[in-house]
Amino acid sequence: MQELSVVGVRVELPGNQPIVLLKEASGDRYLPIWIGAVEATAIAFEQQGVKPARPLTHDLLRDVLTALGTPLQLVEITELKDTVFYAELVIGDGVRVSARPSDAIALALRVGATIQCSEQVLDAVGIVIPDEQEDEVERFREFLDQVSPEDFAG
Repeated sequence: MQELSVVGVRVELPGNQPIVLLKEASGDRYLPIWIGAVEATAIAFEQQGVKPARPLTHDLLRDVLTALGTPLQLVEITELKDTVFYAELVIGDGVRVSARPSDAIALALRVGATIQCSEQVLDAVGIVIPDEQEDEVERFREFLDQVSPEDFAG
């Protein structure tokens, strides 16, 4: 398993499909995962420090885990089958719960949990961005600084 950090979310054109981009913490591979608009908004809200008046589903789950004294230890992106990513939440003393990666990432950001990905998934779909394309990643980061969570409302 390799640790990943969340670069951010954006909308891929022309289909207006949200994508979350993750990067290896100690490597040069990026992992793009296409996600739903609701999850993109939840991730963007948390990255931008936006606190909604009422808790979103991911906030609710965080609060339930806290109330039960069962912390989220880790998120693992475990496999890719027929273009569908699979993840697991590792909670409490190692209990594993299946989750969509987008939901798992949104929750991990809220509690500061580590996100990891299997080598098999990274080997299959991880993208190495050559040095000459690093400016594209920088433009993506600049986009993330300017984008509003409302931009993902569908």
